[in-house]
Amino acid sequence: MHCSLATLLSLFVACIALALGPDGVGQSVEWPGYRGPTGDGHAVAENLPLDLNDPANLVWKTPIPGTGWSTPVVLGQQIWMTTATSDGTSLRAVCVDRQTGHLTHDVEVFHVDKPIQIHTKNSHASPTPAIEPGRLYVHFGTNGTAAIDTASAAVLWRDSVHTLDHIVGPASSPVLYGNLLILTCDGGDVQYSVALDKATGQERWKAPRSGKLREDPDVKKSFCTPAILRVNGHDELVTPAADHVYAYDPATGRELWQLDYDGFSVVPRPVAAHGLVFVCTGFNTPKLLAIRQGGSGTLPSTAIAWEEKSQSPASPSLLIVGDELYVISDRGVATCLDARTGRELWRHRVGGNHSASPLLADGKIICASEEGVVTIMQPGTTYRELAISDLATRIMASPIAIGPSLIIRTADDLRLFRKPKP
Repeated sequence: MHCSLATLLSLFVACIALALGPDGVGQSVEWPGYRGPTGDGHAVAENLPLDLNDPANLVWKTPIPGTGWSTPVVLGQQIWMTTATSDGTSLRAVCVDRQTGHLTHDVEVFHVDKPIQIHTKNSHASPTPAIEPGRLYVHFGTNGTAAIDTASAAVLWRDSVHTLDHIVGPASSPVLYGNLLILTCDGGDVQYSVALDKATGQERWKAPRSGKLREDPDVKKSFCTPAILRVNGHDELVTPAADHVYAYDPATGRELWQLDYDGFSVVPRPVAAHGLVFVCTGFNTPKLLAIRQGGSGTLPSTAIAWEEKSQSPASPSLLIVGDELYVISDRGVATCLDARTGRELWRHRVGGNHSASPLLADGKIICASEEGVVTIMQPGTTYRELAISDLATRIMASPIAIGPSLIIRTADDLRLFRKPKP
């Protein structure tokens, strides 16, 4: 029996959660970064509420100052996220107590005299932080990266060296790997991945993009959070960028392979299963590619096992559940594909506009639209809707779940849902 790395990690996290209680409060890190413990949108959760409009299922709702689309990260009793003042001059990290919902820390990490331009759908605090015991790592793109002590909320180091022109603002989230914090820097002027020493913030390696790009700076930018995947006994940092997807050795930055495509402003994070890595190509016409793993150098077009051109996402990340690949387009069309072949199993218009990524939790798929409608569906080869809740507020951050708790950040507040105890 062969198990993927994501499956093994999920089982490991599940065992810890069961050993430490139903809500996992004693666990060191329950939600360490963008897309959760395994980086693919899978949560260790059970007995989640379905009706989010039932007041009995809302434990607390806490206003979050400022504006930010970053997904919360969770360390024991602490829920951290980034935010910014509406004018983008003050870039901050805030912490909410998981039990009470009280705001316990509100720290200015950077002050910006001349804020950068952002897209109307973006914020000045969109990248999701990364967290580990004792340390929170926040990233504001070209405005800087920092490490924060989670006990005292003191800023331990700042990095303002790795600058770039995002054109429409930052979005890619940092990734932890061993003693490294890896950043994606794909701007209209410069394009590279870089690893910082997580203890000091000093640069450890830097990998400029090797592929040829078009002249227009606007089509050189990209915003994808890379995935670290285990392939044939080694780790690969898979990074979709403008017109190319790259894989690097995450320890050294050495390029392992690249594949050409036509696209830019890539956002969806890759996922992998069944010997394939699934990537999206971004704007203008998003495509979903299933690339055979195990290659090296410049990959030929034959490395693409299959592709999907219809209703592929430009913003929400992908979700693998068993043999099925689930995608939701920015315009709210959900599609289930056979992951091995790309064959469409079903397609359904959920509705609304979607930027948040789908979540697998408690054996269910949870999607949140920008208009604040949360749709819960049952995974499977036929579409089955379980519940719809209208929170009547904007949602850009991806929902997360831990034990029996569902946590949703809206444009105005943070909400924790849990069924009442009998």
